[in-house]
This record gives sequence, structure tokens and C-alpha cells, in this order.
Amino acid sequence: MANSRDDLEKKLTALEKKAVAGAVKAAGKQPDEGRLTARERVETLLDPGTFVEEFMLAETQCTDFGMAERKQPSDGVVTGFGKIDGRPVYVFSQDRSIMAGSVGSAHAEKIAYVIQTARRLGVPLIGLNDSAGARIQEGLSVTSAIGKIFFENSIASGCIPQISAIMGPCIGVGSYSPALTDFVLMVQNSSQMFITGPAVIKEVLGETVTMEELGGAKIHSEVSGVADLVVKSDQECLATIRRLLGFLPANFESPPPRKSTSDNPERSLDSLNQIVPDDMRRAYNILQVIKAIVDDNDFLELKAKFARNLVIGFGRLDGHPVGFVANQPMFLAGSLDVDASDKAARFIRFCDAFNVPIITLMDVPGFFPGRQQEEKGIIRHGAKMLYAYAEATVPKITVVLRKGYGGAKQALCTREMGADQLFVWPGVELAVMGGGGAVNVLYKREIERSADPEQTRREKIAEFQERFSGPFEALSKQFAHAAVRPAETRQRLIRSLEILRNKREERPRKKHGLMPV
Repeated sequence: MANSRDDLEKKLTALEKKAVAGAVKAAGKQPDEGRLTARERVETLLDPGTFVEEFMLAETQCTDFGMAERKQPSDGVVTGFGKIDGRPVYVFSQDRSIMAGSVGSAHAEKIAYVIQTARRLGVPLIGLNDSAGARIQEGLSVTSAIGKIFFENSIASGCIPQISAIMGPCIGVGSYSPALTDFVLMVQNSSQMFITGPAVIKEVLGETVTMEELGGAKIHSEVSGVADLVVKSDQECLATIRRLLGFLPANFESPPPRKSTSDNPERSLDSLNQIVPDDMRRAYNILQVIKAIVDDNDFLELKAKFARNLVIGFGRLDGHPVGFVANQPMFLAGSLDVDASDKAARFIRFCDAFNVPIITLMDVPGFFPGRQQEEKGIIRHGAKMLYAYAEATVPKITVVLRKGYGGAKQALCTREMGADQLFVWPGVELAVMGGGGAVNVLYKREIERSADPEQTRREKIAEFQERFSGPFEALSKQFAHAAVRPAETRQRLIRSLEILRNKREERPRKKHGLMPV
């Protein structure tokens, strides 16, 4: 006799309770203090009461290697949709309490579905990653399903924002999928990313390394550049995702969300004259400049400890999100090296993909010189910045604070590289190279033959700087649109962005360009 509807509903309720209670019970056995469960993470991330779970009762179909007894509803990942600040998002949250969060075929199919559906609906995707990697018991079927994740991540790139939080050890596939997304957040001391673990490295190479040394937050935020943001706890991670999403549109066809502000768009920035020294050789903190310019001093810096000679991140001007790219004179004098070029190019392309205007603050002495940089391919990497700026069609405004020398000047978006507006502060120096280097080339023989070479050199440097410093050379040759006093910078940026907001610019028809990589 067939089961009655009441019996079926009771069975359904029991399975749903098992999916939730089983995971919570298993999570309670873990020694990791301060970590939230997979479902707690989702509930903390989303607006209260908005989460709708999908495929809750999905299970692995594998029965080999004892898997029939180990299967669990949800198959180790919670998937569904909800809202953040009233805006719809799709989310998945891997559950380490179920088979170490390993990715089986059902697990992978759920994630691939979430990415694909988020793209089709034009809403952001957020992945809360906590996985031991591929589930080896499922063999070839799981590799096929995992391939779908990689494919969907790639196809969704540039269509919707994709944010990955690393909230535990993420190995193999647990690292590759986040690497295909736009932003990676890591939790200090509890999250790691690597392709092969310490045991394999010990066996193959004979090296002993800890998980934290191999792929902890410090490594990926300071050395590899994989991580964009590092936080101290699960709760801070989820709050930071909400903050980051506040700067981003739902998809490539939407404008970034405007946030109301009481910060006066005409506010004068008198402090900038004290922050930025006249002396080109004196360092200062560009973060102070950016925070003075943006609304309410609110600036979200990305990759803060990677390539510290360049600063990138999001702020707002009159409530509208903008992306900043700026030289940081406190490190390597703000010069561009391999890592800084990569850091900038990727960020520029993200902003362009999602309609975020780009503000560039230029104070650059050039590309960082030396054999090591040349061996690493500074030519190829530096070209990424040139390509990214030229390719970008969003509003682009460049402000030269003190100096711009050589090809590094073009790499920070001059007029010929596509800047819609270019402003210079009084006292700027714009040339092929700095005065000292230029004089050594232009007047080498004259200096050597003079009675007092050092005095002659100083005079020639003064002549060179007299000619190329100040805004007048740049203005007379239409290199810049206008000279802007430091105190007027915020006002001028906001007014320029207002006229540029509806900018439309086409590029030649083609399948895609070939960016130097």
C-alpha cells in the first residue's frame, strides 16, 4: 500500500531535520573555536529571514568505499538565495562537518547550479569555502562535476560579481574555484589555500612545511597576492563581504548602488597641502589623501600588504562608488614593479567590467629598475597596466599630485591612454625622466668639461626643473585639462564624474583582445 501524504510529509520533515541537525552535531565535535557552522555563516551573511535553501536533500549517489553509510542530506554544501541590504544574491556555504567539506558530484552540481543561476538572473555570487578538496571515492564522476564549477566561474566572470571567502583549509579544487572569482577573503589563523598539502610535499620533495606556512593568510596577502582582504574572524569576514558588496552593482548592466551621504560635495581639502610635501623626495601616505577625498573618510583598500607601492580600493564621491589606483610614496617611492602592475591591471579591469569609474592619483618616479625586475618580466607585466587602461571604457580621471616620469606616466592613464579628464596640481613635474637623470644624459660632456662639474650639474638640473615643473608646460601643450589646487580636488572630481556618468564609448568589433599575461 502506498504511503499516505501525512507519512510522506513526516519523512520529508525528518530528512530536513537530519540535514540541519546532523551537520550541527558534527560541527560541535570540531575543536575550532570561533568558527560558525555552514548554515550559521549563511544566516549571518544575509539579511535576517531572507535565506531560501535549494537542493537541501541532495545526496551523493556513490556507494563505493563505504559511501552508502556516510551519505548525508545536502552532501556537504548549503545552497540558495537571499538578500544583502535588500539586494538579492546567490550563496553557497561548504560544510566541513560533512566529509570534511569534500566536493562530491552532488556537491559540485549544486555549486555549479548556483553560479549558473546567479549569472542568468544577474545577481552577485558569494561562495563561503571550507573544503578538503575533491572526494576521491567518487572517481571520474566528481572530476567531471568539478569541471562544471570551473567552467561556470569562468563564464560568469565579468557578468556578475563573484566573491569568495576562505573560511577553513581549502585544498585543490577548494583553491582553484576561488582563484577564478573577483575577490578572495581569508580569515587569519583558520583559513589556508594550497594545491598540494604538506603531506604530499613531504613525500615528493622531502620538505617539511606547515599548512599556515604553505598557504595561510599571511602568505597569500603579502607574497602571492591571491587574497584581497584578510580578517580576524568568521563574523568579521561576513560583515566585510556585506561592506564590499555595497560598492558593487548586481551585474555588468547595472550601475553601482549610490549611498546617501551628508558629506558636502563642495568640501575643501585644505589638509592636503600639509599631507603632500612639495619636496619630490619626501614620502607621505597616499591613504591620507584618498581618505580626505572620499565621502566620510570611507575607503576599502584591497591587497593592502601586497605590492605596497601601489594602493587600490573602493570609495565614494557624492555617494557614487569609484575605484582608486594610486602610487604609494612610502614604499619603493611609489614606483611600479611587477607585482604592482599586476595588482593595478586586474583591479582596473574589474572596475571597467562593472561600471565603476576609475580615479588615478599619479605620483610616480618610473618603473622600478634592476636586473631582478627585468628577469621577472617587468616589460610584460607593466604592459598589463597600459592595456587595462586603454581597454577600459568607464569614466577615467587622473590627478597628477607631484610627478610623472617616463613610461610609468602612461601606465597611470594619461590623456593619450584614455583619461577623460586629467588634472595637475601646481608644482608637478612631468618629463621622460627626473632632472638628475635627464641632465646626466643631455649635458654629460658639458658637465665633464666644466671647471666645476658639480656646480654646472646643479645649474642644469635647476634649468631642467624650471622648464618641466609647474602646471604650465602640461597646460600649454594640452597634456592636462586643468590645473587644480589640492583643496579643490574633491569638488573637481565630483563635478567631472557627474558629466561623465552617461559616457558611452565603443571599441572595435572583435572576439577579444590579447592582454599580456
